[in-house]
Amino acid sequence: MATTTERIAAPEPQPADTRLDPKVIRLVAILLVGGLAPLFDTTIVNVAISTLDHELHAPVATIQWVITGYLLSLSMMVPLSGWSMNRFGGKQMWMVSLALFMVGSVLSGLSWDITSLIIFRVIQGIGGGLMLPILQNLIVQAAGGRALGRLMSVVSLPALIGPILGPVLGGIIINSLNWRWIFGVNVPICIAALILAWFGMPATQPQRTQRLDIVGLLLLSPGLAVTLFGLAQVGNANGFGAPQVLIPLGIGVGLLLAFTIYASFSANPLVDLRLFRYPSLAAASGLLFLSGLTLYGALLLLPLYFQQADGQSVLAAGLLLAPQGMGALLTRSWVGSLTDRIGARPIVFAGIVITALGTIPFALVDAHTNYLILAGALLVRGAGLGAVTIPVMAAAYLGLQRDEVPHASIAIRVAQQIGGAFGAAVIAIILQQQIAMHNGLALAFGHTFWWSVGFTLLAIVPTLFLPRIASKRTGSAAK
Repeated sequence: MATTTERIAAPEPQPADTRLDPKVIRLVAILLVGGLAPLFDTTIVNVAISTLDHELHAPVATIQWVITGYLLSLSMMVPLSGWSMNRFGGKQMWMVSLALFMVGSVLSGLSWDITSLIIFRVIQGIGGGLMLPILQNLIVQAAGGRALGRLMSVVSLPALIGPILGPVLGGIIINSLNWRWIFGVNVPICIAALILAWFGMPATQPQRTQRLDIVGLLLLSPGLAVTLFGLAQVGNANGFGAPQVLIPLGIGVGLLLAFTIYASFSANPLVDLRLFRYPSLAAASGLLFLSGLTLYGALLLLPLYFQQADGQSVLAAGLLLAPQGMGALLTRSWVGSLTDRIGARPIVFAGIVITALGTIPFALVDAHTNYLILAGALLVRGAGLGAVTIPVMAAAYLGLQRDEVPHASIAIRVAQQIGGAFGAAVIAIILQQQIAMHNGLALAFGHTFWWSVGFTLLAIVPTLFLPRIASKRTGSAAK
């Protein structure tokens, strides 16, 4: 490798440089304004499905495509994010993705039937699929790998705020305004983000010679989308054995395996899978894949429990879940700097144990359980989730060069998407089986929460492969 990109290993473990350049902080603030839009959108639309069912006079199976179509288009665009940044420039593609998301939001709010809404949601997904990987790439590259823990604690802020405010905001809109406003709330956010990006982001020079890996794109993007589609059918098919699940899963996994083989021999693949030779990226990606089953499976169960077993409204369920987001916000204030000092492994280990402890009260819940106990459990659980997410994301970029960051961002984003869909499918099947086996929803949910606790503790295994100490900067190997 040329000396300009040589990777110099740190001879001894050293504490990380925790200082952030003011220019990086400014860039982070500008990008996070736009990052709020897709995160708010997802949580708001999820709580509005029953309202859309009533307003658009469509069956639930069709209404679900408002979410599924968005997620599939989002997943297909993720592999293009790295190439598009290099080819057209980071600032330019950030603004393009914001504009696409805003146009999709406006059109979704103007939809005249369910078909038009699904089509316009696909446009939204195109913008959203580009936005989040580009945001992460721009921030990590600008920071030069310094203070990755603190950096990820800031980058994760929209992901923490969205689940807190999204359901509440969605409930207020549904109860007080027309359903079209669930998409209209994105518009002022996108306009503000575009203005800030135009005047506040530094210009980026595109690499006009960057060629698109067409073969890789034709394998990876459809493979990811079809795999996610198959996993999305598991709940409706009551298991993984139905043809509507097995056929798309078989096709999707086959395309992903074909891409893996192709990328291993390609000189310039769409995603450089050879980066998985670095233990920090491999372990972080494995944890992010398992997170849908281990750490975040209960996120599917919690709102369902409050609404179905406890009879709460959408708005009330959102408010009852707020302590979990508050716990994550409290963790964020210190876990990033601690990760930069002592490394990811001990913090993630502790976070997994705390998350499991915060989930156990829901496995023991009955009709007489005090809401204060559940609120305290959610606060603890949120603190655990925050202690896991931030260090794992920081560890994923340790030891990478600047030009390797976009490849890593795509890889971890794909791991998150497939792992999240797989985890949601497994938890949904377990819940369905428990409901069929037990009299009473509370007992069925309790047994399912015990499964979630077990899955959470399973995440300890890949945690053992995370680095013990933070590297001083991107480009130096972690011990």
